[in-house]
Amino acid sequence: MIAKTLSTLFPIVGIGASAGGLSAFESFLNGIPPGKDMSMAFVLVQHLAPDHKSLLSELLRRYTSMEVCEVTNGMQVRVNCVYVIPPNQEMSLLHGRLQLAEPSEPRGHRMPIDCFFRSLAQDQGEAAIGIVLSGTGRDGSMGSKAIKTAGGMVMAQTPSTAEFDGMPKSVLETTIVDYQLPPHEMPAQLMNFVRRVFTSFHFVEKDAGSKNHNALDQIFVLLRAKTTHDFSQYKPSTIIRRIERRMVVQQIDTITAYTKFLKNTPNEIQALFRDLLIGVTNFFRDTEAFKDLEDKVIPKLFEGKAPGSVIRIWTAGCSTGEEAYSIAMLLQERMSLLQQSFSVQLFATDIDSRAISLARSGFYPDSIKADLPAERLSRFFSAVPERNGYLIKKPIRDMLIFSEQNVTKDPPFSKMDLITCRNLLIYFGSELQRKVIPLFHYALNPGGKLFLGTSEGIGDFPELFSVFERKSKLYERKIEKQENPKHPVNSSVTVSTTSDPKNASPSSKFSPRLPRPSREIIEQALLAHFAPISALVNANGDVYYLHGRAGMYLEPAPGETNTSNILKMAREGLRRDLSVALKQAAKTQTMVRRAGISVKTNGHFTSVNVSIFPIPLGTEATDSYQYLITLEDAKEPIAASQVELSAAPDIQGVIGDHGKGAESGLTELTLHISVLQAELLAKDEYLQSTHEELETSNEELKSSNEEMQSVNEELQSTNEELETSKEEMQSINEELGTVNGELQTRLVDLTRINNDMNNLLSGTGIGTIFVDHQLRLLRFTPAAKILINLIPGDVGRPVHHIVSNILDYNNLAVDIQKVLDTLKTQEINIKTKDQKWFTMRILPYRTLDNVIEGAVISFVDVTETVLAREALRKTNDLLRLAVVVRDSHDAITVQALDGKTIAWNLGAMKLYGWSEDEAILMNVQDRIPAKARAESAAKFSQLARGAVLDPYITQRIAKSGKALEVLVTATALQDAKGIVDAIATTERLVASNESELEIAP
Repeated sequence: MIAKTLSTLFPIVGIGASAGGLSAFESFLNGIPPGKDMSMAFVLVQHLAPDHKSLLSELLRRYTSMEVCEVTNGMQVRVNCVYVIPPNQEMSLLHGRLQLAEPSEPRGHRMPIDCFFRSLAQDQGEAAIGIVLSGTGRDGSMGSKAIKTAGGMVMAQTPSTAEFDGMPKSVLETTIVDYQLPPHEMPAQLMNFVRRVFTSFHFVEKDAGSKNHNALDQIFVLLRAKTTHDFSQYKPSTIIRRIERRMVVQQIDTITAYTKFLKNTPNEIQALFRDLLIGVTNFFRDTEAFKDLEDKVIPKLFEGKAPGSVIRIWTAGCSTGEEAYSIAMLLQERMSLLQQSFSVQLFATDIDSRAISLARSGFYPDSIKADLPAERLSRFFSAVPERNGYLIKKPIRDMLIFSEQNVTKDPPFSKMDLITCRNLLIYFGSELQRKVIPLFHYALNPGGKLFLGTSEGIGDFPELFSVFERKSKLYERKIEKQENPKHPVNSSVTVSTTSDPKNASPSSKFSPRLPRPSREIIEQALLAHFAPISALVNANGDVYYLHGRAGMYLEPAPGETNTSNILKMAREGLRRDLSVALKQAAKTQTMVRRAGISVKTNGHFTSVNVSIFPIPLGTEATDSYQYLITLEDAKEPIAASQVELSAAPDIQGVIGDHGKGAESGLTELTLHISVLQAELLAKDEYLQSTHEELETSNEELKSSNEEMQSVNEELQSTNEELETSKEEMQSINEELGTVNGELQTRLVDLTRINNDMNNLLSGTGIGTIFVDHQLRLLRFTPAAKILINLIPGDVGRPVHHIVSNILDYNNLAVDIQKVLDTLKTQEINIKTKDQKWFTMRILPYRTLDNVIEGAVISFVDVTETVLAREALRKTNDLLRLAVVVRDSHDAITVQALDGKTIAWNLGAMKLYGWSEDEAILMNVQDRIPAKARAESAAKFSQLARGAVLDPYITQRIAKSGKALEVLVTATALQDAKGIVDAIATTERLVASNESELEIAP
């Protein structure tokens, strides 16, 4: 869990926002229960206008009981406080104190959230927490990756709840976010997370060793089954920290329960896999190291090479490609300086397919400006303002081939001039490191350079690489004059592990530290010394080759594996003398022999003679000797020369002295000697034949070995050709991928254009039908269904087979054919069954190349136009009638049913004397004499009921007060529903009986 060795004993939460950030901050603070002890501090970073005083602190104090203050330089972070960045400042965290500095970037190019998040990750490590809220752009994404790499936790606002979703979406695209929540739900999840992480509770129990191992092994199996990658040999501390972090996120308390959760939740396996792969990289990371690479290594890659030569570089564990592109930039700059062109093959590999995809795209956010000088940024990148980022230019992109590769199990590249593998080995266990370093040695050309991370090294392999630049972790592959081409990587030798010489077999394997000499050297040395049990070692006793069954004298030391030192393997009684003899031989470079050494073997002791022979390797270096150690059984048979056959005269003398009685004894002795001589001769002949057979077998083995060498060289040549073909295929695949991307982009554009056209045609309501030369239906718009009964299945059918809704028109096919024949547009007004009018326009269908491929029939709804034209005609008629009414000499009036005057023409004004304005204010009863009112009311009542009246004579009062006798023609006026709503009258003075009557008061 989190160790309490940080600058603070409480978590510091960085919260970043841009546009819409105020409401997001308020919602977040509202989610904290009033008076709740959060036991953490909050640092708010927002994009603020540099020339205006910020009111953010004052505004946020309304929503929290915690202390809210604007940051001043060097301010110590305290628990249960909210800190707000001031305007026109960049902020970072160092040892729990907030540091302010003037922004280095111009306005509009600043990334204050990334800046703070990175420093938060460096200062707090696994205790770092980052939250990304509403905002535009991509600020916060790179900083969030830094927090995750340090082992921290990242939250993001749910995009649908953000006023501006650019920043939340950007960080979610990195797939590193632990929680995606609305702001008001974040505090509860945050408190739960902190409670679990900042306690002494251990998710991986200390006292359950085998239980933990079993659970971890199950997790490794699940990861391998889902991702094909084996993490069992990664450093346990790293793996356990990542697992515990996922357990905290999922709120699981034991690793056993988490293992069960993984089995039932495939998505969690992918999430754990992504957490294990998180790596932070950037352009020209570790500036001083890259400066040494630029000044001391890059120039050597071009030395002695003619223009057009191939330069091969491999970047292992390239992540999202920043480091690989950095090296490509250095190469391009060097070629520009030399004014020469070379063929650069830069292979960049990683096991993370998502990272490889991002690297292939060559697109990076605006925040890369902090890592690149302006000159390199403008030279090698193109700005993409609409995406808030930069795109690597094509000449640099074409140098690289990105591919998915696992460096621990997939075949390596070969003939490399430079290999970079930075900050990958620190996650490997010792076994993987011992596997990868010799692999890099094999992949490099002699004198090739290896570039490692600042915390990495070559470990136990100083004989494979020499230090080129110690501080920058640059190494050079050692050049060995005699290397075994048959075992370039992971070659092994054998040693018997059994203590019984009868059952001893060369079965145990271990990896050597140095490239071993060719087998011919060993065979010549063995043959020169009767091929006894032998071992070829260096001055320290490290074994390069072991010959014979050595189980009687050698065995692996208890508790050790892959032992390759003969002094550690020597049995009891042999180690001391062997060590002294080896040191003496190394010192004097002469043969040293130790006879009769007593070695304990299977409960008894065996005598052995040890001989050590220096073998020069043909160089003048001090370490140019290796040593051949032979182990011989000290129990040698008695040689024939030791038998004293000249003793026979003495025997004869004895016989003479003792008489004939001794003759029989002499005969038996002579016979016994003869038998021994015969047996000795037979054994000598047997040894001679065995020796000859051995020589024959050696010759055959030597011949077979030469054949195997030849076959191996052919296989190596084939493998190189296959690698070349693979590289060519990768290059072609990259090109095809680029073309595919372009085609996909065009497809998206075409889809968008097609959608635009469909929406345009649908929105205008214009029905359109496309037909070919045979008048078969090709396409149609939805609006065309109104006129012709069309369904999708009608496509391909002739037009004249389709039933239309057009009245009194059956010449559609004829008119279309006429247009195709004459290429002249036709327009016809048609009427549908639902009484709508359309203008049908038929015109040729022309391609962009002006080729006629059919016809287009469009239908424009002109119903409103036709109706408007008819209404206009009627209006004109009414206008003409109005003119007649206006200029008539008769008095024409209109009264409402309640008698109110509505209309009053010029004739009425002349007849009665009232103007139109005066008359409209009057009621018709005001102009009727009292004696005639009853009659007039009766006639109005009849008209209101729809009756038709004949003209009648009555009286009306003029303005002068005189009663006039008039002939009245009254007509009832009806509204659109046929209801009488007014009475129109035409009143003419009766000329023959014209009189002036006084109206009685």
